[in-house]
Amino acid sequence: MPDTSLGTSLVRRARKVDRVLAETYPDARSELDFTTPFECLVVTVLSAQTTDKRVNLASPALFAAYPDPAAMAAADRAHLEKLVGPLGFFRAKTDSLLKLSAALVEQHGGQVPDRLDELVKLPGVGRKTANVVLGNAFGKPGITVDTHFGRLARRLGWTEESDPVKVEHEVGALFPKRDWTMLSHHLIWHGRRCCHARNPACGACPVARWCPSYGEGPTDPVKAAKLLRTEGRA
Repeated sequence: MPDTSLGTSLVRRARKVDRVLAETYPDARSELDFTTPFECLVVTVLSAQTTDKRVNLASPALFAAYPDPAAMAAADRAHLEKLVGPLGFFRAKTDSLLKLSAALVEQHGGQVPDRLDELVKLPGVGRKTANVVLGNAFGKPGITVDTHFGRLARRLGWTEESDPVKVEHEVGALFPKRDWTMLSHHLIWHGRRCCHARNPACGACPVARWCPSYGEGPTDPVKAAKLLRTEGRA
């Protein structure tokens, strides 16, 4: 049974959870493939409402045809739609790619900015996408509040907020800024592999003893182990 007493402070418990998740998922990282800040930005935009695996399958052909903002801004719309078509919402995603590429060329000399306030001004780019780019392409701390992160932050009792920006600020206050990017990876990996939205694998969870939501899923270790995934999915 987990220790749900508040004998230790929220900050100490939260940081302990992160340390255990870091040991559990030593390879935690972005599961999107990219090599440049521009590629990171594009694949993150494309990952909405689809899996990282599907984006990774589509991105090589996309970047072979349009390797930089100037090329993508001048892309034939029909061809671009064909390349992103398997990812769903292809018209909206094509529109975002064309507009953000044009904005990069016209406003930033074809370079992806490395500041949050500039990234969120780009078409189709919100705080979540901006923080992914900052943390993973530029090495600047950022908290990525996707559905997994938000769910786990609430289950762990780190916040009661549902608004992503409020979650970002409340959780960020519990950790040193230098830890924000890896914290995001740890929670997202754990959410994809163990702490599922439905039927979390509570009985096989490495941080169960610090989780006030223990028992939302099966607590029997054998039953819980069957729910574990070795690979994540968005």
